[in-house]
Amino acid sequence: MIEFKLPDMSCGHCVKAVTATVHKLDPQAQLTFDLPNRTVQIQTRADEAPSPEALAAALSAEGYPPAA
Repeated sequence: MIEFKLPDMSCGHCVKAVTATVHKLDPQAQLTFDLPNRTVQIQTRADEAPSPEALAAALSAEGYPPAA
């Protein structure tokens, strides 16, 4: 399980964009959102899971950089 705080995530459109971005790297990833706290938990497949760094880079490129 990987968790990111995404300060720029604030609405349903953001949730869809984050989901689409993660699914480009892992189509079977399961995402759980806490929109009020602006966090996402990502459960990736164990056999071919993208690294947290790869996920963070992809999210940053889409305009949702994780907080440090």
